[in-house]
Amino acid sequence: MPSMVVIATTAVPAHLRGALSRWTSEVVPGIFVGSVSARVRDELWLLVTEVVGNGAAVLVHPAATEQGYAIRTVGTRRRVPIDFDGLTLIRMTPNPKAKELQSPP
Repeated sequence: MPSMVVIATTAVPAHLRGALSRWTSEVVPGIFVGSVSARVRDELWLLVTEVVGNGAAVLVHPAATEQGYAIRTVGTRRRVPIDFDGLTLIRMTPNPKAKELQSPP
């Protein structure tokens, strides 16, 4: 049974965006929304993880969790999903450039 998925991409190769647009709609640059089966969703995510390169991607899809959805990520991002007693929360990691901009003590 098809279900809605959202894939957000940052700095990924153009051919990946083209592959994703075959199954989903790119509603704004880098944000793909579609209604696909779990098998197609998993195959699309496998493709994303294989070719993301230096970019990053996030997949949000329905799941049997308290929140009703699951989050998968690949690549380096400042926002990292963490499990907290069964809930997925987002932890912010420090910006490496912010340390460089700080004056020495």
